[in-house]
Amino acid sequence: MLSKKTQYAFQALMYLAQKEPNEPVLIAEISKKKKIPLKFLENILLELKNAGILESKKGKGGGYYFKESPKKVKLSAVMRLLDGPIALLPCVSLNFYERCKNCDEKNCGLNSVMSTVRDSALKILEKKTVADIAAEG
Repeated sequence: MLSKKTQYAFQALMYLAQKEPNEPVLIAEISKKKKIPLKFLENILLELKNAGILESKKGKGGGYYFKESPKKVKLSAVMRLLDGPIALLPCVSLNFYERCKNCDEKNCGLNSVMSTVRDSALKILEKKTVADIAAEG
């Protein structure tokens, strides 16, 4: 399940993607239009900036904008940044692998099914971008 933080991030990114490229948008505008608590949004956008997804400009005419095209920002990257693993079990995670306690992964039916679920989800999330979801909204 997507956390509220990631849901808000996608809402803000979709809003920014629908604006003019490289034209800064105020946090307050995004917060108001998307009904996202301002302080929470500030932290989310800062995290996206620190990850190289967004850029910001200070002062008059300032705000946030995409560092690179929304067509290049994969949904999987945003989800991993804000929520961590996409996989439903740590033993099938590609980037956050942890061995499950008291489990023989090679003979575990749950591991096998969850690996298939992960692969199916990633097949979609690695292809879809912020531009794709902004175009649908």
